[in-house]
Amino acid sequence: MTRPDWSDVPARLARLAAAPGAVEVFGSSAHGWELEPPLTAEELAEVEAQLQVELPAEYRSFLLEAGRGGAGPAYGLFPVRRLDGRWQWEGDGADLTDLGALSRPFSHVEAFNPADGLPAHPDEDDYDSEEAFTAAQDAHWEQYERLVFAPEHSGGLLYLCHLGCALREALVVSGPARGLMWADDIAEGGGFRPLRDDDGTPVGFARWYRCWLEAAEEEASPGPSPA
Repeated sequence: MTRPDWSDVPARLARLAAAPGAVEVFGSSAHGWELEPPLTAEELAEVEAQLQVELPAEYRSFLLEAGRGGAGPAYGLFPVRRLDGRWQWEGDGADLTDLGALSRPFSHVEAFNPADGLPAHPDEDDYDSEEAFTAAQDAHWEQYERLVFAPEHSGGLLYLCHLGCALREALVVSGPARGLMWADDIAEGGGFRPLRDDDGTPVGFARWYRCWLEAAEEEASPGPSPA
């Protein structure tokens, strides 16, 4: 795999920040078109030693050459920061990442919904009293949360951004889909699905980030994208 070249990113973000339509790009007010400083090689080594896993190459190179977080898809890339001597990602939904389970393989390669097979939501007409219906609802949601939010579904997933409405996107760090980006649509009743390019090809971190960058340039300054 060719090592990504991120050298063009700072200049492109600076042009975007100055573009007349930059404020119209979704999420731009949150990240302000700025990347936080890259990690040093020593810092990245600390991160990976703590996680007990090597991060996928494309994201790894971004952390070292472009930035540790900030300007990126939706509300931006969750930055990785050291707090109280421990490295962690910060942002709305970053805590969905189980830092102790990133080395555990994410076993899926196709979309799946943990809620598939659950009994239908209780119908009030099937119950003789409001109390019985309420009890059935409570039991249903308890079962739903136990199955849908079971930790085995998200082991090996590193959550990287928040799209709003509790929808997030994550990088597969371990398992057969390592290096690819997945969507977590549980908040809308969906499940997990691989992100794909227009031709159906699964999207890795570099393509995911650059697709966002190109779309942001088009929206902020309609016309040919900068070379």
